[in-house]
Amino acid sequence: MSDRPLVLVVSAGDETYRGYCLEQVAAAYDVVLLTGTEPSWEKPFIVDHAVVDLTDFAALLDGGRALADRHDLAGVVTWDEWNLVPTARLARALGLSSNSVEVMRSCRNKAAARGLFAIHGVPSAASMKARTLLEAGLATMTLGYPAVIKPAAFAGSIGVIRVDRSEELPAAFAFASEGASRSREDTSVLVEEYLDGPEFSVECVTHRGETTAVAVTRKHLGPAPYFDETGHTVDAADPLLVQVAPAAAAAVKALGITEGVQHVELRLVNGRPRLIEVNGRIGGDMIGHLVRLATGIDLPKAAADLACDRTPDITPTRRGAAGIRMLYSDASGTLTARHINTPFAAHTPWLRQVQWIREIGEKLLLPPEGDLFTARAGFYIVTGRNTGEVTERLDTAADEITLTTRADR
Repeated sequence: MSDRPLVLVVSAGDETYRGYCLEQVAAAYDVVLLTGTEPSWEKPFIVDHAVVDLTDFAALLDGGRALADRHDLAGVVTWDEWNLVPTARLARALGLSSNSVEVMRSCRNKAAARGLFAIHGVPSAASMKARTLLEAGLATMTLGYPAVIKPAAFAGSIGVIRVDRSEELPAAFAFASEGASRSREDTSVLVEEYLDGPEFSVECVTHRGETTAVAVTRKHLGPAPYFDETGHTVDAADPLLVQVAPAAAAAVKALGITEGVQHVELRLVNGRPRLIEVNGRIGGDMIGHLVRLATGIDLPKAAADLACDRTPDITPTRRGAAGIRMLYSDASGTLTARHINTPFAAHTPWLRQVQWIREIGEKLLLPPEGDLFTARAGFYIVTGRNTGEVTERLDTAADEITLTTRADR
């Protein structure tokens, strides 16, 4: 038997985007897993598991209790957006450390978060709920144009769209409503003030109510009116971190979060931070991996430490930069070719990873017909000394990658 602490992971996610999280936690902890499907790639990193319907809390609770009966659990953690609330409920049922269910619900529900930001004086976007197209129109009369129409409780920029004039509102409301209908918690739609400025996220670690901003991520977005993220860069020496850290910490505190890793999204408007949302988990799109490449800080391990009521080590051990760029086609269609210059890839040490996520013959669907799950063909990651060098290397690598689609008739 191992003498390492044992942590329960709820939903490891997919190997492509979340495999590094499970691998890094398993380097320090024994792991048992609650999963919706029989483990495959996860097997080398776990000591036990239970397959349950993750959308059924009674089944999830039964699976968690069965694992708790077989093992002495030190904590429970998830980095899966869809399971933040169920994991909090499970932790409470098992008597393990966690933020409250109510706190996690506030993270998931953007309307609730906006209300708490207002109460605690955290600058964010003006926001109104809209159950119907008529209510959305009335909201824009108050908030003005441009406006953002979005699901109240979803993620991945799905269903989020900018509206610049009233004639665009019916189609935009239908687009946001379709995204909202996929939520397990709140299917309502929000109409919000458009925050005009560059977008960032702040990667935070909170322990016993004290939040430390460990990195800032500069985000790159696709063409309007959608908000699909096309890439991210993290620089350990980014001077913006000092500027945005207080706002991120204030937002975390306003939601009542006392433990965990947070991915706090904001925009700078006229040079001042305005909050978009607080995600109560490690950022997606490999951001936690970029943080480690740039700073040496291990966010998945920190999340497990906090779940097990341990003080995480978030001391930077590197001072570099890293970036990721998503591979999108110019238009929806069938993927007919994907290729990277093999000699370039083999002899370029700063090109850390090239990952294809779509096979030849598969369809790529961009918004409004698709979303990030259907639009991306893959991604690649580079490292460098600073943001400028990383950006240059991302552009250099792009010239060595071919992605071709055929328009479907």
